[in-house]
Amino acid sequence: MGSAPAFWAHKSLAQMSQSEWESLCDGCGKCCLHKLQDEDTDELVFTSIGCEHLNLETCRCQVYHVRTKYVPDCLNLRSDHLDTLPWLPSTCAYRLLHEGKPLPEWHPLVCGDTQELHVQHISVRGKAISEAELDKDEDWGNFIVDNL
Repeated sequence: MGSAPAFWAHKSLAQMSQSEWESLCDGCGKCCLHKLQDEDTDELVFTSIGCEHLNLETCRCQVYHVRTKYVPDCLNLRSDHLDTLPWLPSTCAYRLLHEGKPLPEWHPLVCGDTQELHVQHISVRGKAISEAELDKDEDWGNFIVDNL
């Protein structure tokens, strides 16, 4: 008797339970990085500046369940608006599954190890700084990163 297929392989994002949905997050922290948008071209770019609530070691939000209380424009990701979120990182499980792609080998649900994405340098660990560390007049354009 074989093992049951992984839920993400046979369920659509909309069919997943809340706990299944939440387990898709790999903990990379990329969505917690500030993005800048070019006023002329609308191009979005990532910075290496993390939200003040992002734990830079664990790459997890320290106030996740009440994050919109502290950061009102923090996104509550839902399956019905993934098409409107061009800034989701290319490694994001929600984006990958929405695009019909498999989860990568380093994803915690695939490999069973929550640290593998850090070992593979997929997360923002060691690559980001907290917005709390910056001067108010700092030019965030100096923190644009190309490869996440």
